[in-house]
Amino acid sequence: MNDSIPVARSTDFGFAKLMPDVDRERAWLLTVDGAPQSYVDLDEPTHLEFEYVRRLGHVLDGIREPGRALDVVHLGGGALTLPRYLAATRPGSRQDVVDFDRGLLDLVVEHLPLPDAASIALHAADARGWLEKAPDASADVLVADVFGGSRVPAQLTSLEYAREAARVLRGDGVYLANLADSAPFAFLRSQFANFAEVFEELVLIAEPGVLRGRRFGNAVLVAARRPLDTAALARRTAADAFPARVEHGTGLRTFIGAARPVRDQQAVASPEPPDGAFGIG
Repeated sequence: MNDSIPVARSTDFGFAKLMPDVDRERAWLLTVDGAPQSYVDLDEPTHLEFEYVRRLGHVLDGIREPGRALDVVHLGGGALTLPRYLAATRPGSRQDVVDFDRGLLDLVVEHLPLPDAASIALHAADARGWLEKAPDASADVLVADVFGGSRVPAQLTSLEYAREAARVLRGDGVYLANLADSAPFAFLRSQFANFAEVFEELVLIAEPGVLRGRRFGNAVLVAARRPLDTAALARRTAADAFPARVEHGTGLRTFIGAARPVRDQQAVASPEPPDGAFGIG
């Protein structure tokens, strides 16, 4: 493919564009229905352009020993940014990527091919349905970055879903999710209430401006059954160009407040972002 020519195609569930970055020779931005979804640098897969993806990367870097291979499930594929990152930083990792949009997966691998040595299996499937069929204790890490349009689907926002995630993870496994909300954070608080039912350790990572209620934005949820090195995580996120805050322990319990877990029957999709919240010009 000509590296200077954008690609646009209707996929199974949206209209996708791959646009080259004029500042980086083999880097591409994926948008779906006008909203930025992923950024990939084929020459430098460890370059994480989006702030929330860097925060996910910081968490992944702190799991077990640096460089150790992991078994990872990714719910939501995008342009496969994090699978590429883990293939580079943790060679030998076995990764499953689940995305409902087969056409999007096909577009990405056609124009942004995966490294030959990477063990990355792609599954065109419903995330919740695939997870429910996955074996017990089969993953070290589960990363959820699933958006139907601009909202997290309701079937991925319930207590039952959190229990499925816990079942698939090994005892020392870690769950990560990209979520989005704004004050008063009814959705985000409910998500932490869900995971507090099945995981002992919870961490919230978000920009201070989002947590202070100044704007709608991304928030990373981290859950585990063992203590996490939150001090190291706080140092990493504070050093970013757009620093984030790490909340855990008492501060996070205060944030959750009186929020209650949400069962499947009451679960709803994440809130609709305001116009322009995640768009590009």
